[in-house]
Amino acid sequence: MASTLHSFANAAELAANLADKVSGALSAAIAARGEASIAVSGGSTPKAFFQVLSTRDIDWPKVTITLVDERFVPADNPRSNHLLVDANLLQNKAKAARFVPLYQPASSVEEAAKLATAKSAEIGIPFDVVILGMGGDGHTASFFPGGNNLSVALDPQTPRSIITMDAEGAGEPRLTFTFSALEDAKMLILHIEGEGKKDVLAKAEGSGEEAEMPIRAILRRATSPVEIYWAP
Repeated sequence: MASTLHSFANAAELAANLADKVSGALSAAIAARGEASIAVSGGSTPKAFFQVLSTRDIDWPKVTITLVDERFVPADNPRSNHLLVDANLLQNKAKAARFVPLYQPASSVEEAAKLATAKSAEIGIPFDVVILGMGGDGHTASFFPGGNNLSVALDPQTPRSIITMDAEGAGEPRLTFTFSALEDAKMLILHIEGEGKKDVLAKAEGSGEEAEMPIRAILRRATSPVEIYWAP
């Protein structure tokens, strides 16, 4: 599937333009069917974008927000993506949005995945907007090269929406939406920053196995073109 690259002079310019794009998509979904859904990535990259989006004039009570992936840690853990969203996106006007976390208190990450799957069923798939990041190793969401459940994560036929993932370098066990749950998003965005990430993207767009660089599955097999937002 072809992708479209949008380049910006700096992170602030990217954040403003991406917020415009996403707010338009969410508002259009609300106008069409009375509600909208968005799944966002964690890490440090989306902070500025989250902060700008939180100020946009959207009918936020009709928006449901979730994460594409999460560490198996409580919401008050500094490494929690939930904490990142709470501190940067669920602020200002966006406080009125509904947030569905992936982390669920449970005795194991496998049990948490079952609970998260039940919660996510309340959202409905496909999402209106999915925003992914990308690691220097070519992972996206928690689709890590060498991950123990990578083949399941990338299988477009898997009926599972949320699975667990363990991988070297991933730190804590992860909860992640599968490719089959993300691929049909009405708007699929890859948000990356830094010259190094642009080099990784160029490599991912070349030939090679998806298991080596799982972002390739998104770039090659998403059902609609991937919008890539990049700044140095």
